[in-house]
Amino acid sequence: MFNWMKTTLLMAAITALFMVVGGMIGGKQGMMLALAFALAMNFFSYWFSDKMVLRMYNAQQVDETSAPQFYNMVRELSQRAGLPMPKVYLINEDAPNAFATGRNPENAAVAATTGILRVLSDRELRGVMAHELAHVKHRDILISTISATMAGAISALANFAMFFGGRDQNGRPANPIASIAVAILAPLAASLIQMAISRAREFEADRGGAEISGDPQALAAALDKIHRYAQGIPFEAAEQHPATAQMMIMNPLSGGTIANLFSTHPATEERIARLMEMARTGQYPA
Repeated sequence: MFNWMKTTLLMAAITALFMVVGGMIGGKQGMMLALAFALAMNFFSYWFSDKMVLRMYNAQQVDETSAPQFYNMVRELSQRAGLPMPKVYLINEDAPNAFATGRNPENAAVAATTGILRVLSDRELRGVMAHELAHVKHRDILISTISATMAGAISALANFAMFFGGRDQNGRPANPIASIAVAILAPLAASLIQMAISRAREFEADRGGAEISGDPQALAAALDKIHRYAQGIPFEAAEQHPATAQMMIMNPLSGGTIANLFSTHPATEERIARLMEMARTGQYPA
């Protein structure tokens, strides 16, 4: 029930942003058109955003024939978590990362880069995939997928507002300063909404992943290794679609992007410290 409330609030907040930008483009008529567009996007995001995100990353579905070791690892962890078997995808990228998507556990998918399979040991990879399955189990994959899709859309609409905002009777921009402000602030507002949702969710997925795998130290070691490797390996697909960064187990964006200033992930050091404390005491710190 709580996740449905969060999803509803997210949709409402993004819809409000759409209406503000729509008002900048075309006044009341623009606001109503933006509302209609937002409602259509909400519907689309619920049913199809997972497929859209997987397509953005050119993810290829695999099975026990094409990737037997990886597929069987996900199947074993899914059984431990009491979850239906998700669809399994690989992304041909050197950057080590992974994410989960889908609207519910019955329609879930997990994806990992080929880079993470090369970088991590089997034990560490098992911890990562358990983390992603924890997202599925907590039913927060819908929230992350919708927020990624909608944040990308609001950024595109805000840029449109800057160049094609409201015009006066002479055809000049009615309020160019306001248009520029909206173009900057609307994507930042969308990022802040994502950030508020995502950071707490990552801690919970770390805890849940450690419980599913039974090995918090392995997940801690994986996070440390991913953090170190990811700093030197660009993730091109993520840079092209920065709104999807919050879906990953580790922030994939380079430090030079504006989006990285509003990181949706908690500090890696804090995540590792919590997992090591869990390994020592059996309890995940609040």
